[in-house]
Amino acid sequence: MKQNAYEMVTNRIIEQLENGVIPWQKPWSGTHSGAYNRISNKPYSLLNQMILKHNGEYATFKQWSDLGGKIRKGEKSEVVVFWKIQPFEEENENGEKVIKQIPLLRHYNVFHISQVDGVEPKEQLKISDLEPIEEAEKIKTDYMNREHLKIFEKVTNKAFYTPTFDYIEVPCKEQYQNIEEFYSTLFHEMIHSTGHKSRLNRSDMQGIVRHGSEKYSKEELTAELGSATLINMLGIETEKSFRNSSAYIQNWLQALKNDNKFIVSASSKAEKAVKYILNEQ
Repeated sequence: MKQNAYEMVTNRIIEQLENGVIPWQKPWSGTHSGAYNRISNKPYSLLNQMILKHNGEYATFKQWSDLGGKIRKGEKSEVVVFWKIQPFEEENENGEKVIKQIPLLRHYNVFHISQVDGVEPKEQLKISDLEPIEEAEKIKTDYMNREHLKIFEKVTNKAFYTPTFDYIEVPCKEQYQNIEEFYSTLFHEMIHSTGHKSRLNRSDMQGIVRHGSEKYSKEELTAELGSATLINMLGIETEKSFRNSSAYIQNWLQALKNDNKFIVSASSKAEKAVKYILNEQ
């Protein structure tokens, strides 16, 4: 039976989790250290970064052929997904016909440069001369000041964001063995804060207090994905050893197996949240 795009994505993420790989902990970034299109030079979306198997250059069969490349016999393609807006006609409550724009998830096939003969890889671009921790602090400060968001760093064993009072509380830097873990935790809560009704107004935030609910799980995965994206963008290495526990993996496996739109929805929201924090929306 032919799979739809949601099933393809979900099955690829499930496959990685079942092999003990946390796909959102992969070292991609918004630069050429992740997967990007050879022709446009643009990095693929967060979701595609998680499902593609390699870093570096990808292109379609035709794009490689146009460059003079030849896909080696027996090589298998990978899938890249994208949103296509489809007009859909329906009647409104007054009986009038209206056109709605419905986003549909579509896919196309790509090949990695390692599968191609006759094309030389591009030179890797240098990402940045900025100090990663300095840049992480700047992201925090810029966002906090722009959004008038209070962030309390104090001696505590809790990290949380409260939408009711719109503030973040995290354990202070001195409580972490690695400063990178502090920013991983902080970014997780900052992603939550983008869901506030005055910002991106994520519906999943309504269920954030109900642990175990589907909305809570989706919001948690959104925060995980968003935090990992920011960390990887900055080139900050984190241990995350506790995140690789079988209980953690089983939790996400169950959620994905129950809903094949779960990862697509969460990653889309995470990407918007990251752009919001970086003021790129």
